Amino acid sequence: MRPWLVFSLLALGQAAVTPFPQAAIASRGIEATVYLPDARAGYYRGTRFDWSGAVARLTWNKHEYFGEWFARHDPVLHDGITGPVEEFQTGDSALGYGEARPGEPFVRIGVGAVRKPDEPAFRRFATYEIVDPGTWTVTRGADRITLVHELRDANGYGYIYTKVLRLSNDTLVLEHRLKNTGRKAIETSVYNHNFFTIDKQPTGPDVVVRFAFEPRALRPLGALGDLTGKELTFVRELAKGQSVFAELDGFGPTAADYDVRVENRKTRAGVRVTADRPIVKFVFWSAPATVCPEPYIDASVAPGAESSWRITYQFYQLP
Repeated sequence: MRPWLVFSLLALGQAAVTPFPQAAIASRGIEATVYLPDARAGYYRGTRFDWSGAVARLTWNKHEYFGEWFARHDPVLHDGITGPVEEFQTGDSALGYGEARPGEPFVRIGVGAVRKPDEPAFRRFATYEIVDPGTWTVTRGADRITLVHELRDANGYGYIYTKVLRLSNDTLVLEHRLKNTGRKAIETSVYNHNFFTIDKQPTGPDVVVRFAFEPRALRPLGALGDLTGKELTFVRELAKGQSVFAELDGFGPTAADYDVRVENRKTRAGVRVTADRPIVKFVFWSAPATVCPEPYIDASVAPGAESSWRITYQFYQLP
């Protein structure tokens, strides 16, 4: 084989295994690898989800809770990302979309300012052109990582968004602050898609989702899922292309109902998700390799003010 060809193949091999920008954190029995935001080389460069805090892998007590749930990764695909990961929405659209004219920017919090094309309506799953990615500041510690995203001005909108991922014993804590530095009010809800991939087990009868309230599906759940009392279960293992989707009601006005558990009865691994803010909307979605409870909260904030919220993941072993 010619020397230049050997060199080229080796170079390609090295490029193929070069990791995306990431950082490792750990604390007594729990370890996580976190993808870092990077407009050029980041693991996720889509415009749907917040770029901060996507977890490549998290293990506790020999159980794995987050990871890739898709067959092929595309960094600019709207859902080519691992959980837990958040999306900000203004109604059924994005911040500033309705008032922006074609060619002007609107805002995807945690991404930056993106250009509005000449289109009839907002496309939630589209990847828009980023015109200002803002600035990111990342501070690493042994058991935590702090990510700060600042967008100075996009058609009157500006913010400083801070997320801290912190590990402690059997717990992952996500702490958020959203400061409005613009002249316009930020009207937004935010949810965590979660994308649980517990022990890489398929979605099926071994999985149960438990709620603090008795959920009601606002439309039929379909033949693959079942809601009984405070539990959601699966009738059979989901095949490729199948999913279970529901918008759920029945939660109350306090943060006590933001309390959901996902358990795998085969591997005996569980996770409890709680927050310090009340639910304003609840969506559930699941595919063959992931289970996704998606509680929404209101994170709106007036100019000059600040909003904060905390989500806690407690990992446990079933008896």
